[in-house]
Amino acid sequence: MNNEILVRLFEAADADAAAQIFYDAVRIGAAEFYDEAQRAAWAVDVPDSDVWRDRLLAQPTFVAISNAQLVGYMTIAADGYIDLAFVRPDRIGTGVAKALYDAVEAKAIELGASRLYSEASYLAKQFFERQGWVVVKPQIIERHGVKLTNFVMEKLLG
Repeated sequence: MNNEILVRLFEAADADAAAQIFYDAVRIGAAEFYDEAQRAAWAVDVPDSDVWRDRLLAQPTFVAISNAQLVGYMTIAADGYIDLAFVRPDRIGTGVAKALYDAVEAKAIELGASRLYSEASYLAKQFFERQGWVVVKPQIIERHGVKLTNFVMEKLLG
């Protein structure tokens, strides 16, 4: 398999694949950190493509393409907030997240953000820490009546 990764901006045609990646990343990729009930509450079903398309088009979203397939994506708001960061489970640890992150951080600097910040899952926390992020605080959130732990994290830019 050729592991070359192309990073580009999200396009409406990417919505189906992006929705599936979210679902698979939560249900399969996060299995080491969250139990079945937590993962089912976080990703009840594959998101509706139209809703996902609109959500991803509403902010700068970078996608990673490898072997002509979408393998991950990451969003960045003008103030430095990363809302969504997901990689196909079979591509975790292959450089996809790093390629996306580099594009996102560069975009945040271009937009004049003073910091990057997010509410990260256990898996994302490990990745962000390797990029120089720090945990501001752990927090418990509730999805469909189920409690999950995530982490408010940030990295100062400049």
